[in-house]
This record gives sequence, C-alpha cells and structure tokens, in this order.
Amino acid sequence: MEVIPVLDLMGGSVVRARRGERARYRPIATPLSLSSDPLDVARGLLRIGPFERFYVADLDAIAGSGDHQAVLRGLQSELDLELWVDGGIADPAAARHWLDAGLGHLVLGSETQTDVPLVRRLCGDPRVALSLDFRGDDFLGPSALLTDPDAWPDRLIVMTLARVGSGAGPDLARIAAIRAVAGPRKLYAAGGIRGAADLAALEQAGVAGALVASCLHDGALTGQEIAALHRARTYARRREP
Repeated sequence: MEVIPVLDLMGGSVVRARRGERARYRPIATPLSLSSDPLDVARGLLRIGPFERFYVADLDAIAGSGDHQAVLRGLQSELDLELWVDGGIADPAAARHWLDAGLGHLVLGSETQTDVPLVRRLCGDPRVALSLDFRGDDFLGPSALLTDPDAWPDRLIVMTLARVGSGAGPDLARIAAIRAVAGPRKLYAAGGIRGAADLAALEQAGVAGALVASCLHDGALTGQEIAALHRARTYARRREP
C-alpha cells in the first residue's frame, strides 16, 4: 500500500479540501508548515515520511481560471519526487503539450472529459493516469468512459469527492465495483481515508495506493505507521521476480 500525499492548489496556496465544495476551500492551516505556500507544505509532508510522489490538483486550471505551472516547476526543482497532476486537461493538444513539458505525470479527471477518445488515445502511456470522479452516486464525466474499461490506462484513481476531507471513510463498495472490472490495472483510492485501519481495508480490497491529505495534517496517520507501510512495500518489491 502506497501513501500519496495530496496538494490541492488554488490561488497560489495549498487549500483544505472538503467534500468537493471548491467555492468554500480556504488556504490550509496545518501543524506541518508555517504557511500555506506549496513548497512549505510539501516539505512539511516529507518530514512525516519518505513519500515517492505527490498528487497535485491544480484547481485553478480545472476551473479554467489560471494555472500553477510555476509552482509545479518549483516543486520539481526543489524536491526529489514524482508529481501526478490533474490540471483539467481534456483535449489532445493540451495533453501533448503537458507531457512534452515534463511537469509531471498527467492525470485525466473524468469530470473534465467530454468524450472517450482522448483517454483511449493515451491509455497506453505510462505517464498517464485516469481519475474516475464521483459525487454521491453520480459519475462525473461521460457515461461511456465508466463503462469502457478497455479505454482505461494502467493506473486508475477512484475519487469520491463527497468524502474528501470528511473523515467518513473510503467508499469501499465503489472501489470493489471498479476493482471487479479493472483487470490488472492498479487502483488508487481517494476520499475519506482516516488512517492506518482504512489503508489496511483498502489493501485487502486490492488497492495499490491511497491519496491522502487530512489524516496527515491532523496527525491521524503517523510517521511511524507510514514507515511501517514503506518497509512492507520495499520488502514486497524485493520479492517481485
């Protein structure tokens, strides 16, 4: 089980995400950092554990009101880790420009897609992940994308927006439904994860990793627990043929 910290970016700051209600997001106040500056927050998160990658939601880019490319370049230059970035990209030219720019791995969020062909075109690229976004029982995006697993890339994020920052626990039923049709693809859970017990339940459900934020900032998932997960993951890698 891999733990992937989340940075939600809005207006140049890391914001505290809750239930996908983006109009109510505010700059984060966290004991891990003296400010909401993305680099400060990222460094605070790295003091908890040896994370290999961060997930970044560029909420301004998703909303079409700007972007955080300069911030992403700063994170890349200062920190030795991989970035998975959802910037609301939904057309081939923008996707190609993003991948050529080398600002991070590209996350295609279903909520911003208008059809299936872009995802299908990029599904074989190892730098691309697909986020299947849900709000309540509703899938956000083209219904054909949810029912066409052949178009999915090797990495899938199951994002339950109503649970983000809620402490409600992960949506295990939905994850199980996606797991049943995803084949060998790696699944990553996002939304509602409260701590190590939820991570254990997700691992039992066949999930490869989890996107987390609140439980790190609130201290519910500790450095000691993350270290144990990291040791287990390293051991499993060494045993792979």
